[in-house]
Amino acid sequence: SGKLDDLGAHRLRQRTEYDIEMIEETGSCKGIENYSRHFDKRNTGERPFCLLDYFPDDFLLVIDESHQSLPQVRGMYNGDHARKIPLVEYGFRLPSAFDNRPLMFSEFEQFMHQTIFVSATPGEYELEHSGETVEQIIRPTGLVDPIVEVRPIQGQTEDLMQEIRATIERGDRALVTTLTKKLAEELSEYLAANGIKTRYLHSDIKTLERTELIRQLRLGMFDVLVGINLLREGLDIPEVGFIGILDADKEGFLRNTRSLIQIIGRAARNAESHVVLYADVMTDSIKAALAETARRRALQLAFNAEHGIVPQTIRKPIPEKEVDLKDIKHIPSAEIPNLIIQLEAEMKTAAGALDFERAIELRDRIAELQKKLDAA
Repeated sequence: SGKLDDLGAHRLRQRTEYDIEMIEETGSCKGIENYSRHFDKRNTGERPFCLLDYFPDDFLLVIDESHQSLPQVRGMYNGDHARKIPLVEYGFRLPSAFDNRPLMFSEFEQFMHQTIFVSATPGEYELEHSGETVEQIIRPTGLVDPIVEVRPIQGQTEDLMQEIRATIERGDRALVTTLTKKLAEELSEYLAANGIKTRYLHSDIKTLERTELIRQLRLGMFDVLVGINLLREGLDIPEVGFIGILDADKEGFLRNTRSLIQIIGRAARNAESHVVLYADVMTDSIKAALAETARRRALQLAFNAEHGIVPQTIRKPIPEKEVDLKDIKHIPSAEIPNLIIQLEAEMKTAAGALDFERAIELRDRIAELQKKLDAA
């Protein structure tokens, strides 16, 4: 934009000269990628080289979950540019840092010679740019899309608890999705206080720890997972026999047709599963989601009847533990005392086995849990 003030100019000169000296002496510097335009001898604004440049012109591009992947690609350039504006304006980086960037969507499109979009809920772009749409509704396992009911919001919490208890008695797990962080936290605490082992999947949990939380759900270490956005990858859980969608009639990103179909589909791995939408108004999104689910269900049922297939719940191995779940915010206060007792036993076992590093980790975690319990 405008010229730098004296402080910004001094900062930029000092930073750049230091980086040049580091490159001359060591061959690298912190943030060396921001000088890539100069190394590549590219013009201002010219796109950077990327992995796609190494593919031949006739390569096949398969975009999985295209309804999410394409918007992410479309937003990457603007997000990167917005992040670097203050760095350039205040003299932390040369303007050439802008050219170390993701591809613009128009540049990405130049590589889309032969493309297959894969999605259960394709977006408008995929439908408009596809020469042909091929539906793959039929599952070889015979599993059908779940039965979906719509129930009033009044009394939804008590109804939800009844459904969860019935699900647990069958030996299955439950997912519950809310619209706000506050409601998710309060619902987790309420369910735990009523004797239901519950965890809360919040946005601060790291990816690997989220995987461990899913693993614990599958193992039955708890029975209910409450979250706001349950559309993320890794939630294909065959043990899920019930999904409750609260405030389903509040139109928006997490309650539009595409999102509702995606959430309902999370229950399509279990032969006994069903979904309840709690809503007072039959929105267009709900109507469209119910209609599409019913259509897919009818097609699968007809195929099963024709070929004598009895739907069987998917048998999917549970992976080994990869990381310790250090986050404690996902644990309701009502469940902390029992967890502390369990961890204390593990700590003593570790100490007895002379595994003092593990014992120290457990001791520190117990201290964090006790602190949360005292603050509750």
